[in-house]
Amino acid sequence: MKMLPVILLLTTALAAGAAAAEADPAVASQLDALGTSYEIDEDGDYMMVFEAGEGRSQLVYIRSPIYEYGAHTIREIWSPAYRAENGAFPALVANHLLEASNDTKLGAWTKQGEYAVFVVKVSGDASNEEIRDAMTAASEAADEMEIELTGGGDDF
Repeated sequence: MKMLPVILLLTTALAAGAAAAEADPAVASQLDALGTSYEIDEDGDYMMVFEAGEGRSQLVYIRSPIYEYGAHTIREIWSPAYRAENGAFPALVANHLLEASNDTKLGAWTKQGEYAVFVVKVSGDASNEEIRDAMTAASEAADEMEIELTGGGDDF
């Protein structure tokens, strides 16, 4: 399975610098209610593989931590699309990601180590429907960008 090494690399990269954490049971309840299959990674984050059509698949993560900013609580939903071999994004790729972020209505592109990751930030108490919409938005945006940046690759 070609995705296993990429999943392991991505999970390791995303976990770098983070202490092992417990999975948030509220996420499991929501995913179970939505009928979504998942695994829990070593960080306690929820990892899913979505079918993207035409034999393609796309990784999506729901992070277990809930972050706070003032009166806001935030949960992040991630989907990777690109890996820079040397860790630095070429200028054309970085600019393309910035321009794509401007065009999105839900989520934005971020750099996590050597990966370009589409991140949707939702309320910490987002409904099942809001979680589903965020996962769909992340999966679709990341798969489209992966196609654009790799000429059709499907590593994520």
